[in-house]
Amino acid sequence: MMTPAPSADSSPVISSYRFTNPSFLIEALTHKSYVNERRDSGRKHNERLEFLGDAVLSLIMSDYLARQYPELSEGALSKLKASLVSEAPLSNAARRLDLGARLKLGRGEELSNGRDKTSLLADALEAVIAAVYLDGGFEASRNFTIEVLTDELRQIDVLQEQPGGDDYKTRFQEWCQKRYELLPRYVIVRETGPDHQKVFEVEVRVNDRVFGIGRGHSKKEAEQEAAQRALEEAER
Repeated sequence: MMTPAPSADSSPVISSYRFTNPSFLIEALTHKSYVNERRDSGRKHNERLEFLGDAVLSLIMSDYLARQYPELSEGALSKLKASLVSEAPLSNAARRLDLGARLKLGRGEELSNGRDKTSLLADALEAVIAAVYLDGGFEASRNFTIEVLTDELRQIDVLQEQPGGDDYKTRFQEWCQKRYELLPRYVIVRETGPDHQKVFEVEVRVNDRVFGIGRGHSKKEAEQEAAQRALEEAER
């Protein structure tokens, strides 16, 4: 007699991560609509895990971006993080993992094509990230998240490397020429630290008005950050 094939959510593996406690994964893949229709099933839906996953994801992406792009300002890093933790990239990653096929949904969600809903898939991925965190700890969830969002992180790398993609000096110069018909001036106002690890502080000025201040381990890095902060101020 043949053994029945396991149900879609019984395999405790997502991507390269294998769960020690499969109940975390089962909960992460159970939508509220399924539980509402089967109140005697004993199942938990994934909204609490979604709440936790949102916080874990935010920390992972903040840590990754701060390490990956040490030259960027807080404002620029915040924008990058927002672009990574929004529904579109999360749902795209969920589709690559085929999470939709593994979800437990109620009849209403099934009939309304819930398995391919952007919001539902994004929420499910956040729940799975929380499940990995609870099952294996922060490092496991970090590795898992970086892996499943590899495509999105690579796109950001490409954008940052494009000519002018992070050339804030060029962009601010163009803005100054258009607005004031003047070129900005970069002034080193402070140097600190030993010679092998010196930190430069630079002001970018237009008509002696300071538009931005930047710091970096090279003059170029400090000037880029000063120009970036000047652009952020100018665009407010």
